[in-house]
Parts: sequence; C-alpha cells; structure tokens
Amino acid sequence: MGDKSIKNVLQSAGALIFCQTTNRYLFVLRNGSSYSGSWGLVGGKINKDESVYAGLIREIVEEIGVDLSDNKVMPLEKFTSDDNSFEYHTFFICVDSEFIPTLNDEHSGYCWVPIKDYPKPLHPGLHRTISFEKVMEKLMVLSKVMSIEF
Repeated sequence: MGDKSIKNVLQSAGALIFCQTTNRYLFVLRNGSSYSGSWGLVGGKINKDESVYAGLIREIVEEIGVDLSDNKVMPLEKFTSDDNSFEYHTFFICVDSEFIPTLNDEHSGYCWVPIKDYPKPLHPGLHRTISFEKVMEKLMVLSKVMSIEF
C-alpha cells in the first residue's frame, strides 16, 4: 500500500482571557460573520505557516489590539471535528487588570464578567466548551491559582 496523504486540517484558536484582580473573563460580541450577535472568544484561524500559539497571539492583537505574549498562557481544551478536518484550541490567558480592547470590525462589543454569568447567546462552540464539567473545573482551579500571589 502507498503512503496515506495527510489531510489538511483547518486550525483555529481562541482565548478565555481572565483578569486575576477582578476574577472576570473577557467576552466579545461577534459582528457580521457567522454567528453574528453571539458572544465568543478572541481568536481565529491559524495560518499554515504559524504555530497555534503564534496564530493565537496574532489574532488577539488583530481583534482587540493587545499583545498578550508576555502573559501566562495555558491550553485548556482542543476540539476536533468528527471528520478530523477541523481543530479548535481553547487557551486560558491571565492578565493583571481589565483593559478596554480596541475592537476590529469582527466584533461590536465586549464585556468582562464572571464565568458563571457569561453573556447570552454564546457562540455554539463556546457554549459546548463551557458546558463540559471538566473544563469548568479546570477554569475554577486556574482562576484560583492565578489569583494567589507567590
């Protein structure tokens, strides 16, 4: 048998940005794209020539005008579609204080809220992610650990 060709996998990444001083998360309101009017994460498609991390940082700068590459970034979850053609990487990023994002045209609003008070309607993918008990457990642990000064 010949070699199996490797399928191109579309990859995207997004970040749950957590403020350790307020214990709140940043959500952005999608605008003019699929799921317009739903709340989601900062993030987007990863280019073929970049790592998932580099693409995540690039997307954050493009969408909210903030470089978070010096912040604590931890992988939270990876979703793979049933046909293995799409992967979405969700990351947890910790910031010291809330900031006012400079939104690009992909978003029409933002809010900082406790995770349990997330805005509605959520993007379906994000709703799926935070509906998993294990993901919420990880978020609770990460938020507590990040709020402790060492």
